[in-house]
Amino acid sequence: MSAPQSTTTAPGIWQRFWRWLPDRVDGRIRVFAWLSFIAEVTIIATGGAVRLTGSGLGCPTWPLCTPESLVPIPEMGIHGIIEFGNRTLTGLVGILAAIVLVLVLKIRTERRDLYVLAVIVLGGVGAQAIVGGITVLTGLNPFIVGFHYVSSLALVCVTAAFLVRMSQPAGPRTLVVPRWHAILAHVTTLAMALTIAFGVLTTGAGPHSGDAAAGRNGFNAELLEHVHAWPGYALFALTVALVVAGWRVRAAAPLLFRWTLILLAVEFVQIAVGLYQARNGLPELAVGVHMVLAALAAATMTVVILRLKAPAAEVAHS
Repeated sequence: MSAPQSTTTAPGIWQRFWRWLPDRVDGRIRVFAWLSFIAEVTIIATGGAVRLTGSGLGCPTWPLCTPESLVPIPEMGIHGIIEFGNRTLTGLVGILAAIVLVLVLKIRTERRDLYVLAVIVLGGVGAQAIVGGITVLTGLNPFIVGFHYVSSLALVCVTAAFLVRMSQPAGPRTLVVPRWHAILAHVTTLAMALTIAFGVLTTGAGPHSGDAAAGRNGFNAELLEHVHAWPGYALFALTVALVVAGWRVRAAAPLLFRWTLILLAVEFVQIAVGLYQARNGLPELAVGVHMVLAALAAATMTVVILRLKAPAAEVAHS
């Protein structure tokens, strides 16, 4: 007598899993999208901690921590633990990105925007891991370290974009502000990009190299501090102008006005922290907070840009 066949087949498991996947943006997608965003911001904070504690070469090789061990050995001390902790968080960031991508698979046709953003985040996390490895293998080259930070910040912006788009229905979108307002917002984005770029160069010339043996980029750090501040102040002035413009259209775009106010508040705190750290010898904690605030400012700017438009159907019925 032949053994009875199992009623649980691989196709059956796959079909049940497919039926379980969301057929619309639901609580599962929202929760993991927020977790992905929080993880992307957190890894900027932990990456900053690696550099600011001098733990950049706590694990001196990659992908292993040492040539013989995946994890740090006792002789490596706290620096090995800090560096390996940041590497471990990269794995968590990747897992969360993968979960978000899987959750939007079933709605990838009608919500192609969310699917594309999820693919970008997962691919970006993989690329980030490779860049992190190159950073270690090049002995913390300041230009690669700077690129690593900027690409991390870009992923924060992409996850922020996902949060905005998942709160809106699919379909065409249209401007809810005058065109000059949209142009002003994009000019403000350019000022933010310049501020961040010069901030990265300033950090690459400063004392926080991530390891005592790591080189610096060779620029004059004191001069770059001033150059970094110029677009920063321009950014703040442009954001004030955006707030005034947003006040005029707040009835048609209340969320845009609210997020522009949040952007102004984040920038104000960012400037205050920047002035404090510059006048107090660049204390590590202040520098770390400054890095995280830059990521939050960029994420908020992303929200402001996306809120310039709204679904065409909503605008037509307003």
